[in-house]
Amino acid sequence: MVISPAVLVAGPPASGKTVLGAALAGRLRAALLDLDVLTNPLTAVVGDLVGTHDVDDPRLVAATRRARYDTVYAAAVDNLAAGIPVVLVAPFTTERRDPGAWRAAADRLTAAGGRPSLVWLRADRALLADRMSSRAADRDRPKLADLTAFLDRIDLAPPAVDHLAVDAAAAPGAQLRTVLDQLDASRDPRE
Repeated sequence: MVISPAVLVAGPPASGKTVLGAALAGRLRAALLDLDVLTNPLTAVVGDLVGTHDVDDPRLVAATRRARYDTVYAAAVDNLAAGIPVVLVAPFTTERRDPGAWRAAADRLTAAGGRPSLVWLRADRALLADRMSSRAADRDRPKLADLTAFLDRIDLAPPAVDHLAVDAAAAPGAQLRTVLDQLDASRDPRE
């Protein structure tokens, strides 16, 4: 079985997960599996049913979280089984907080031929507030309405599991080099 990278890019909203994930996917020739891209159309349908369009609304998260992540992991498993590296982009809040949840995700990816690595984009409140305000994305409108309250709910603590730490304030090229260097250093020489 071919062992392929399976890189999970995690971080708080506006930390740069999508930018770093796309750069990594390009460099690794990997499938880019972004939680929002793969699942937001169906999440919007559920949002209509529960009466919210805020993807961070606790009602919508409770109704969709498991199915959204199962979709991303299933796509990753299919790609890995075909020998294609994957880069998964999502907050991975449960997986980074709970070692059992991380182990279950890592085991699923490993069984399909992946070498899982969790990348954590380290960011502070000021950086997130600046990025959310400047990008003015539709998905940020509910957060920007009361940015202080939103930021108070964000967990900025590093993962409780092994991870590759990356400074979210660094330039994208520097972030990419950091991750690639750490992935190379952690690679099994038999691969």
